[in-house]
Amino acid sequence: MTFPAATASPTATLVGSGAILLWSLLALFTAASGAVPPFQLAAMTFALGGLVGCATWILRPKGVRALAQPWRVWALGIGGLFGYHALYFAALRLAPPAEAGLLNYLWPLLIVLLSARLPGEGGLRPGHLTGALLGLSGVAALFLGRGDLRFEAAALPGYAASLAAAFVWAAYSVLSRRVGAVPTDAVAGFCLGTAALSLACHLALERTVWPQGAAEWAAVAALGLGPVGAAFYLWDVGVKRGDIRLLGIASYAAPVLSTLILVAAGYAAATPALGLACALIVLGALVAARAGQRRAL
Repeated sequence: MTFPAATASPTATLVGSGAILLWSLLALFTAASGAVPPFQLAAMTFALGGLVGCATWILRPKGVRALAQPWRVWALGIGGLFGYHALYFAALRLAPPAEAGLLNYLWPLLIVLLSARLPGEGGLRPGHLTGALLGLSGVAALFLGRGDLRFEAAALPGYAASLAAAFVWAAYSVLSRRVGAVPTDAVAGFCLGTAALSLACHLALERTVWPQGAAEWAAVAALGLGPVGAAFYLWDVGVKRGDIRLLGIASYAAPVLSTLILVAAGYAAATPALGLACALIVLGALVAARAGQRRAL
C-alpha cells in the first residue's frame, strides 16, 4: 500500500473542487427528474457514471487494469459510495429532511478531524478546525433559514443513519488518500458495483417509476454524467493528491451553491439566511486556506 506525498498539489485541489461544484447541481437535477424512487435513481445514475468511466478505456485500453485491486480497495470504494447513499436514503425516510441534512453535513468537519492522522499532514491546525466550524455554522444558518429545526426522539433512528452516513463519507474520503496508488479509473468499477447494489435495494424496497418525458430523462442523464458520475472521479483525484482539509471545508459551499441554483431556477426563494451562510462559508474557507499556506511555509 503506497502513501501519497505530503505536499498537496494545487492542481489536484482545484480538480477536487470541481466535484463540489457538480454536487451543487444535485438538488436541481434531482428535483427535475420527477418521482423516480431514490434507489432506482441511484441505480440508473451510478450505472451511467460507471459506464462513462469505462468508455474512456476505448482510447486508454490500459485503464481497465485499474479494476485489478485487492478486496480491501473494492470494499472501501463500494462501501463508501453505496454505504453513504444507502444510509442517507434511510435517514430521509426515518427523519425530517432538514434535520437529517444538517447532521449529514458533519462530514466535511469529520474529514478535517480524521485527516489529522494521515502521514505527513502535521496534526490538526487551529485554522483548519476554525474554518470547518465556520463552514458548519454557515450550513446551520442555511437550514435554520428554511424553517424550525425540531429534533424529536421518534426520529432517532433517522438521525443515527444520517450521522453514520457522514462518518462513512468522511472515512471513504480520508482512507482514499491512504491508497493513493490506486488509479482513479477504479472509480468506474466502484460506481458499477454501487449501481448493482442499488438495483437490488430498489427491487426489494421500491416500486419502479420511470421518468416522464424528455426533460425528466435529461435530468437523470445529467445526474449520471455530473453529480453522480464525473464528481466522484474528480473527488478521487482531489482527496488523493490535493489539500484534503481545504477540500473538506470547501465542501460546505455545496448546499449554499445548490440553494442559489434553486433560487435562480425558481425552485426556492432567496432569504437573509442564505446571505449569512455564504459569508460564513467564505470566511471559513479563507481561514482554512491561510492555515494551509502557513503550513506550506
